[in-house]
Amino acid sequence: SVEDNLKLAVKKGVRGQEDWNLDRVYEAFPLLLPLSQRKAGLLSGGEQQMLTIARTLMGNPEILLLDEPSEGLAPIIVQAIAGLIKDLKKSGVTILLAEQNMRFCLKVADDAAVIDKGRIVFQGSIAELREREDVTKRYLAI
Repeated sequence: SVEDNLKLAVKKGVRGQEDWNLDRVYEAFPLLLPLSQRKAGLLSGGEQQMLTIARTLMGNPEILLLDEPSEGLAPIIVQAIAGLIKDLKKSGVTILLAEQNMRFCLKVADDAAVIDKGRIVFQGSIAELREREDVTKRYLAI
């Protein structure tokens, strides 16, 4: 079940930080609460993505790596995931995001690194990235 998946991932966090537990996860991901007894394999793509992030948080990571969290999801779910990421940032979670959906990145990220063929071609704030027309036109298709 969804709740079993969350319980399996529990790990004590770093001292001085508030640990993630079921209550905190359900507060951050209220859509998961009514699904708590559902088999995880029966969840939609967006629900599975939320469960994946929630399960990772139950391990109290020092950094959260999200690889293409918007991939294959309906636009409304992508918006929900963006909101979750913003909320997690506000709660102090450090997030490293690898994402090809630049509109999504521009909504949720503070800083960016653009990598082309293994080489960093830009590194700076999102505001700086928006100003770099050469980078956005060549690499980001914005």
